[in-house]
Amino acid sequence: MLTCTLGSLTYNNFTDSTCARNGCSSIAILWTCRGKNFQHNIHCSKAPHKNVKLSDCDRGRGRRWTRACTSSQESESDDCHSSQTSPSISNVVDLISSQEGIPFLIFDRDEHIDARSHGWGITIHWALPALKKCLPAELFDRLKTIQVDPEQGRNDTGQFLFLNLATAEPVFQIPPAPRLRIHREKFRKLLLDGIDVQWSKKFVHYKATEELVVVKFEDGAEVEGSLLIGCDGATSRVRRVLCPDTGSLSQLPIRFLGVTVKLLANDMAPLRAIDPLLFQGCHPDTGNYMWFATLDTPEVNKSQGAEEYYTAQLNLSWPVHSSVDEVPATNADKLKKMKLLANDFEERLRVAVHNIPNDTEVTEVKLADWPCLEWPNSDGKVTLLGDAAHAMTMYRGEAANHGITDVQQLCQHLIKVKDGEVSQKEAIDHCEAEMRERTSWAVAMSRQACLDAHDFKSLTKDSAILARRVPKT
Repeated sequence: MLTCTLGSLTYNNFTDSTCARNGCSSIAILWTCRGKNFQHNIHCSKAPHKNVKLSDCDRGRGRRWTRACTSSQESESDDCHSSQTSPSISNVVDLISSQEGIPFLIFDRDEHIDARSHGWGITIHWALPALKKCLPAELFDRLKTIQVDPEQGRNDTGQFLFLNLATAEPVFQIPPAPRLRIHREKFRKLLLDGIDVQWSKKFVHYKATEELVVVKFEDGAEVEGSLLIGCDGATSRVRRVLCPDTGSLSQLPIRFLGVTVKLLANDMAPLRAIDPLLFQGCHPDTGNYMWFATLDTPEVNKSQGAEEYYTAQLNLSWPVHSSVDEVPATNADKLKKMKLLANDFEERLRVAVHNIPNDTEVTEVKLADWPCLEWPNSDGKVTLLGDAAHAMTMYRGEAANHGITDVQQLCQHLIKVKDGEVSQKEAIDHCEAEMRERTSWAVAMSRQACLDAHDFKSLTKDSAILARRVPKT
């Protein structure tokens, strides 16, 4: 579960990383013991003590490094601009750690990688250069193989349309940029390549001493290291322990439902005629919002002939004005709600929603955010990354891009710690300051984009939902 952004703890010099998926909950622990031999101990009250020796892998410099990670999902997919968990952030941290000679262990809250839904798709755009720096060349090259639509990816123009849902006519185009639209589940599993995970490890608490951090799990096990990194998603347990009074999410006055649908080629054709990859829009009278995106094609799922089909995601969101607008309790009523919301859509869009099979599972995404407030980092021994540090809605599609950037920034500084150029406290303080400056703005922009998405008549090309996707500099 190195591919998560919602739940990792990391200890300097050694990392224990836990990935979160659709709402991950992973933690990473790293050790940076310059010039010292170090032994990593895992103590469990329910089993004999186990001493795990750290491998001497610091390129002959006589240093021992170990990393232990814990992860579990908590959020939804970062798709369709949702405030779901960032993809595999802890996995990326682990990959870099392994490349840089920093040993590690990974713990994840879930029983196995498929214990929860993986979400839908994810768009990586302005963070592509950072991801390339984070991944081995072979893994980065494999990203092309997990695109939701390889043919579109080979000829992508970056088109991203915003429609008037009453007419299905494009009214705005978000400025194009290089991007990869990839399958979230396949991305997470790709990032796990060569990485071991200890599953069913639920983070409970931590204790910082003068030199180390000790992490306690629900099963009674304890792990100690130099740096604890909470990458456990938007509903991060680590954040709530760090910030008991300020760590709660703020919910927006918007409700969101989504489904995965299987469409025969004839049913998919009218939608792909609008855009073969993805599009979004708002109804000018109701404020109801729709997101549609391809999840796989016959080229990917290998369907042929009369059985040829596509898989797509279809999401609707709407403003809450009264209790009538709240999400119903049962799956059947949620689906009825989606179909009711689409009554005024243009025919192709309305038919797509109304034809969703009655046995389709409907997913609710609770739209909420957290603006990267300050937290006590115990002199650089505890920090947060990804959605755990800056939960944002998905209406600008930037959460994963920020999570990837978090990882790249952190790892650059941890390498400096390993090489003795800076102290761990200096490295973590610097990373948090940069991340807070970059993402506090992004959280606010994503919140505004969510509100803009449901206010058609107020939209301009400069609205947050439509403005170019770029990080604040």
